[in-house]
Amino acid sequence: MQLNSLIDESFTNEPYMILLPLGLILIVGKLLSLLMAKIKVPEVVGYLLGGLLVGLFYFIPEESQFILTDYSVEGINDLAKIGVILILFEAGITTNLGQIRKQGKSSMIITSLGVIFPLLLGFLCAFMFRFFGHMDEEFYIGLESAGTSPFYSDLYYGVILTATSVSITVATLKELGKLEGPIGTSLVSAAIIDDVIGIILLSIVISLSGGEEATAPWVIPTGDSAWSIVLLILIMVLFFAISIGMGIGVHKLFDWMGRKYPHHRRIPMLSLGFCFLWAFVAEIFHIADITGAYVAGLILANTSASHYIDHRVETTANVLFTPVFFASVALKMFSSLGIGSSSGESVNSISGLFIGFGLVWVVAGLLGKVLGAGLGAKITGSNSKDSLIVGIGMMARAEVVIVTAQEGVDSGLVEAGIIPFTLVLILVSSFLTPILLRFLSKEKEEIVKGA
Repeated sequence: MQLNSLIDESFTNEPYMILLPLGLILIVGKLLSLLMAKIKVPEVVGYLLGGLLVGLFYFIPEESQFILTDYSVEGINDLAKIGVILILFEAGITTNLGQIRKQGKSSMIITSLGVIFPLLLGFLCAFMFRFFGHMDEEFYIGLESAGTSPFYSDLYYGVILTATSVSITVATLKELGKLEGPIGTSLVSAAIIDDVIGIILLSIVISLSGGEEATAPWVIPTGDSAWSIVLLILIMVLFFAISIGMGIGVHKLFDWMGRKYPHHRRIPMLSLGFCFLWAFVAEIFHIADITGAYVAGLILANTSASHYIDHRVETTANVLFTPVFFASVALKMFSSLGIGSSSGESVNSISGLFIGFGLVWVVAGLLGKVLGAGLGAKITGSNSKDSLIVGIGMMARAEVVIVTAQEGVDSGLVEAGIIPFTLVLILVSSFLTPILLRFLSKEKEEIVKGA
């Protein structure tokens, strides 16, 4: 008797069936994240690898296995959506606005060039492979038939590369005793501004393109007309203006609650409620919900309650939602290879030309940060060696680049096949950054001693 005859279809659609893949994702992901931490690699890589291991069940025909069914994967994706909201909320609430103001000009120049260079390189890579290599013509034809210009797709491949994560850099500089110096301060401040610019760029491109994520209860005509672009920008400006005006009152309220009711559960509960509410409001204004979550975090940052909120939200996110988000991203890698499907939709496998594009795109992402941020440091008065250290320090990528790439896939702007190359970018930059920083710092010390 075959296994598929023993599996009742109604059984696989029971709500509790999500518990099996969920348990595997959490256990396997956590064990691998602990292993990654031992070898100085971001824990998120462990969660991604855990998702890949669980995804091996896709090689078993769906009618013969009841672990990764359309029903259970849809539930995992719903939890993952909450996970990405919480990741951006945490990023906002831990932003040190005072440090940004302190570094001001130098950090802004480093960040600006550190965003422009990878953005342009990523855009040029996508444009050249599309225009001269006719990369994945069916995908671009599908974009045009949906009323979206391929230009926005090319641009979004560059937007993905603007993201940065200096967690590895900070840990390395701290180990070398250089975190509190001018280089460390510049890097941390530049990375904070980098996140702000990257999230805004993400929303602008998705909104202007009319992507699937740029939806709202009311419709704004999108397209290439100047009026559509101006209208969308005005709406986004209105959202940020309302956020600033209302945010002053909310900031003061949570600051008061932090002093009046320290460590009360009402504070993190109300903060999560505000986060979800503002993520929803962002969608009303044709802005990505993760941008709304990030803005909500910025509003609550630097209050007397911010540290407690961050601690409780981090605990809530890290024990369930964050690991599930990264695992769901890994599961979607199988879809990009034409293996399995979380929604019943067929997905084309990655072409050889797209593999070539992905590898060039990864190199562009590495060089873009080094050249852009390094040049910014040089312009602001750093010597060549320190400028190179700043550039390499900004090269590292982690969770934000995955979030940005996944938003592009969900909006229909980029191919799902970019996700595996995003993981390659994270792995390569995670290994190279600490090695090069240690080498350059040691070389610099030897030069100083020799002098």
